[in-house]
Amino acid sequence: MFSLIVLVGSLLALFWFYVKHHYDYWLRRGFPFDKHSSIPFGCLDSVWRREKGMGMAIYDAYVKSKERVLGVFLLFRPAVLVRDAELARRVLAQDFSSFHDRGIYVDEVNDPLSGSIFALRGQSWRSMRHMLSPCFTSGKLKGMFSTSEEISNNMVTHLQKTLPEQGSKEIDLKTVMQTYAIDIIASTIFGLEMNSFVTPDNKFRNLVTIARRNTRFTTLFGMMIFLVPSVAKFLFSLGFKNQVGMAMLEIVKETIEYREKHGIVRKDLLQLLMQLRNTGAVDESDENIWKIQKSTTGDNKCISIESITAQAFIFYIAGQETTGSTAAFTLFELAQYPELLQRLQTEVDETLAKNNGQISYDTLQKMEFLDLCVQETLRKYPGLPILNRECTQDYTVPDTNHVIPKGTPVVISLYGIHHDAEYFPDPEKYDPDRYLDENRNFNPTAFMPFGEGPRMCIAQRMGRVNSKLAIVNILKNFNVEVMSKREIDFENSGIALQPKHGVKVRLSKRLPQ
Repeated sequence: MFSLIVLVGSLLALFWFYVKHHYDYWLRRGFPFDKHSSIPFGCLDSVWRREKGMGMAIYDAYVKSKERVLGVFLLFRPAVLVRDAELARRVLAQDFSSFHDRGIYVDEVNDPLSGSIFALRGQSWRSMRHMLSPCFTSGKLKGMFSTSEEISNNMVTHLQKTLPEQGSKEIDLKTVMQTYAIDIIASTIFGLEMNSFVTPDNKFRNLVTIARRNTRFTTLFGMMIFLVPSVAKFLFSLGFKNQVGMAMLEIVKETIEYREKHGIVRKDLLQLLMQLRNTGAVDESDENIWKIQKSTTGDNKCISIESITAQAFIFYIAGQETTGSTAAFTLFELAQYPELLQRLQTEVDETLAKNNGQISYDTLQKMEFLDLCVQETLRKYPGLPILNRECTQDYTVPDTNHVIPKGTPVVISLYGIHHDAEYFPDPEKYDPDRYLDENRNFNPTAFMPFGEGPRMCIAQRMGRVNSKLAIVNILKNFNVEVMSKREIDFENSGIALQPKHGVKVRLSKRLPQ
């Protein structure tokens, strides 16, 4: 018995020394490192304790240091946190060849639903990016605009029924804009005609509930997909399934089969992905794009339905949160700055008056102050608070002798850079005028709301258009009541900045002009 105790004690001591040696990784390399990391979760301990989301936990590491680069631990994996905006741009753009992959879980062969443009690596990513880029030209977005406009009108109708005839009512814009964004994604990407404002208990919206389950397991598994893809791959090999992805696969299959059987064409992204599947490319021309495209190779499709679903799934994940949040956060901030609110209200009214009261794709582009407001919202509330890459070949940090080894995850705290007074004076102030040429007092290198370089968000224009459409339709039809200064608390799960207690703003009906 005594011998067993000694053996167990020795094994525990050896294990402890191994762990301690592992977590001295950056110290041994002479690399600046985060002295506040704890074993075994590194700088993500607060995520495991479900106190903060991953983006805000990494922001905490950002504010505790002044180093340009910082060795950290993401769970038990050594990683590098880039704190310098210029170096961040080099990682994302100029030195892209050393950081061309995100390093997250992907297994195209055994789990094709994981093969999204966000996760794909190397040549697979380049090929997919090349195929998808024509889907997001201004001409294609104009073609899809009427679908977004219809959904925006559904949102207005819902609010008209919700608000009293006299006086104002507090509205949670998070819920309203999230429903709006979900319907946009369902319609323009999955080809589903639905109105979640009228029928909230529909199959697509219910998928959002499943995807947003916040448990300790989903928190840990989400971190594994991003940070330790080998573990995620092992779990999927044991039979773990992406239930939301599988449900979306059935939706895509049914929709494609129905359209092809009945010769139906809709002006949406799914139609473009069907053309890509049947012909191997999306027509660069915007004139004859919305028509049935027959396959030139018989049954030899150029892209699988699983691959189409993988792209649609990532656009759903990335789009439904950021599109709605950008619109909600913009109106929330404007409600605290009456002079800014009035400027945008005036711009909206004057622009619509010149266009017979109609909101069009081109009309939105004419609203310059609206664009400034959206830019400032994306600075203060970036859709993804962190940007991640994997070092794909040994990289020497410029002007140092520090080497980032191949295979090391690299994270950029976009929230940290966007809230750093070194780059943006008075960063907590909502100041759209900072982007005017005559007022520019910030470092433009630090402004990266959609990332930078070749892997910059491919659907950013679509997201901006749909956010602007929602904002303009609110200001066209409702009064936003001024309120006192306040800040938003964020959820303790996920990666995107999700408001914990909603985004509350008081609205009232506007009298006919």
